[in-house]
Order: sequence, then C-alpha cells, then structure tokens
Amino acid sequence: MTDLATLHPALEGLSADIGVVLGSGLTSVADAARDRVAIPFSEIAGFPQTPAVTGHGRELVVGELGGKRVAILTGRMHAYETGDATVMRAPIAILKRLGCKAALLTNAAGSLRTEMPAGSLMAISDHINWAGASPLLNDHSDERFVDMSAAYDADLRAAMQRAATRSGLTLHEGVYCWWPGPMFETPAEIRAARILGADAIGMSTVPEAILARRLGLRVAAVSSITNLAAGMGPPLSHAHTKEVAGAIAKDLATLVVQAIKEFDV
Repeated sequence: MTDLATLHPALEGLSADIGVVLGSGLTSVADAARDRVAIPFSEIAGFPQTPAVTGHGRELVVGELGGKRVAILTGRMHAYETGDATVMRAPIAILKRLGCKAALLTNAAGSLRTEMPAGSLMAISDHINWAGASPLLNDHSDERFVDMSAAYDADLRAAMQRAATRSGLTLHEGVYCWWPGPMFETPAEIRAARILGADAIGMSTVPEAILARRLGLRVAAVSSITNLAAGMGPPLSHAHTKEVAGAIAKDLATLVVQAIKEFDV
C-alpha cells in the first residue's frame, strides 16, 4: 500500500493537480466532479472529528473537474470550533500528498463595500489576519517562516478573471479579513476593518492559505458575498449566510470549473 493508503485504503493510487476547499452552502460544487471517489472525513486518519458547522460538507472528493484531477474538501473546520488555529493542518497536507500544485479556497463572506452586495463574487488579492492566530504553531522547521508577501497567486487570479469573463460573471477583487468568530462583528469593528483596508470579512480561509503556502502550493481564493457586513444592512445570521451562499452556488460552481480549466499548474 502507498503512504496515502495508510490514511484510508480508498486513497490508494489517487492523485490530483488542484485542491479545492468549499465554504458554507457550497457543497454542490463537488457534485460536478466526474469519476469521483468520496471519503468521509471521519474515516481519514488525522482529520479533525469535531462536528462540522451546518452548511459544510464532511467528505474528501477526488475526481475530474474542468479537465483536471481535483481533490475537493467539501467543508472545513474553523478555528472557533476547537480554539485551535492548526485544525486544518491534516486536510491541507493531504492535498499536497495527493500531488496538488495549487489550492483554490472558497468561502462565504460579508462585504464592506456597498458596490459589492450580496450575490457578488470576490477574488481575494490579500488578507488581514485579524484573528492574530497562526496554523503553524508548534511547527519547528525553518519552513514555518513563510513569505506571505504574495500569498494569493497573481497568475491564478488572472485566470479566474478570464474564467469569469468567459462565463459572463463579474468577479470583484479585494482584501479579505479573517475574523475569529463565531459571533459576527460589531458595526464599530467593521468600521475599523474598513480603515485597515478590508473589502470583505469572514471566519475562515486565512489558515488554509498559510498552510498551503507553507507546503509550497500556489493559492487562489474566492469569496461568495452573502451579506453587507454589520451596521451596513439587515441583522446577520448563519441561516441567512447559508441561504444566500446556496443561491450563489451555481455561479461559484461555474467559476470554479472554468477557473480550473484556465489554471496552468
């Protein structure tokens, strides 16, 4: 058996070019994968076993999407679920072990820009780690000193823009702020985040981006905008996030598939 098969027998002989991480309400993206092998997180050695947030899947799906081999994490664990920012270390590591050269991360986020309302898509060009936490804690190698000056690959981002244009979609670009959660932000915190340069805010993605860069993966990321942030619109709820994310899922799935076709990895 291969080294991967020690984590789960179904991983024997599998490989992928691109890893995909899906956010709230976006599990339907994985349904487009052909010749898929789906393995529950609960059966993979080393994966976090804490119950997931509703709206997130709990499977690793390996198959073909956009003409390339992909490994899709249909959901993620959040640092707020365990108090541990390293919780996605094993899931991101398995993408590397499957042979992925790049990771495409997705999330649901709130917008800090009125011209980017609910229903929009935003490519992440940079991030702000407002949580102040690191998924590289207790990593004692020199590789923990990761250069984050170009964390989100410009060429992959350009490929996403081409994919959006060909699909008739508008793809905004901006800075994503990682909020620790699980409570939503206050209006004052949103005003502060805007001053710091944030365009969207959410409770995930940054740990995976750091982990992926630590492993040498190129990173692209896109936010599904589900609402205007606190103080800019109606009261916030996770139910609303799931509802709007589900409504945007068709556009996001189209973008993901077309972007994977465009990615040169």
